[in-house]
Amino acid sequence: MCRLAAYIGTEIPLENIIARPRHSLLVQSQDAQEAKLRVNGDGFGIAWYGHLPEPGLFKDVLPAWADTNLPSICRLVRSRLFLAHVRAATTGASSRENCHPFTHGRWAFMHNGGIGNFGHLRRDMEALIGDDYYALRRGTTDSELFFLMMLSNGLDADAPDALRKTLDQLLGIAARRGTAGQPIRLTCAFSDGTRIFAFRFADDRQAPTLYLSDCLDHGGRAFASEPLEGPCARWRAVEQDQLYELAPGRLDVHAIAVAPSHTTSLRSLSA
Repeated sequence: MCRLAAYIGTEIPLENIIARPRHSLLVQSQDAQEAKLRVNGDGFGIAWYGHLPEPGLFKDVLPAWADTNLPSICRLVRSRLFLAHVRAATTGASSRENCHPFTHGRWAFMHNGGIGNFGHLRRDMEALIGDDYYALRRGTTDSELFFLMMLSNGLDADAPDALRKTLDQLLGIAARRGTAGQPIRLTCAFSDGTRIFAFRFADDRQAPTLYLSDCLDHGGRAFASEPLEGPCARWRAVEQDQLYELAPGRLDVHAIAVAPSHTTSLRSLSA
């Protein structure tokens, strides 16, 4: 399982989230406490927003702790909104193209978890991606395909609706093809440069962890796979089956509803 973090608020150096806290994302890359794998060394990536609508992007296949450029970038680059990810590969080779976040236009997207039986679901997923978006595909992960499905389902127009449609399509495919006891687990964060969306969903109710902070010392808020200061009252778990929409001074929560027949079929197949 991967580890991720996303920040929105006053402009801060990236290191305030990625490197400086006691249980920062960099620490989690070597010593995750709430994941099956403690080490997340199959690459990393950062997407940050500045004066342009599109995010900057820095990704590499090196473990985050081994990249000598990362400390300098995190110390000198400042941003009001950024996403960061350290990868423990489950689907797709260790390559720069498979590192998160994935970006298109103003959107940046990252994922922790996995789509069970992906090899048997992939062709049906690909068929639901619009030609223009399919041409953007660079890697081989389930995460990138899910992002391209969301874009095809109108992410630009209505993010909650695009997520619901994509989940419904994915669960429909899994119900037809069968997941053979391999769960679909999605903990994701994505942004359009003005808001951060985050959600946890799993057909077996065991989605990877995600927490939301109260106001941090530098005036912003963050999502993280594990609390950046370690367990404490200022971080609370993100509920499953809810899409959190975090903007400066505002938090909205949208219910994620999927077709009951799909979840029923999946439970029967995995029983």
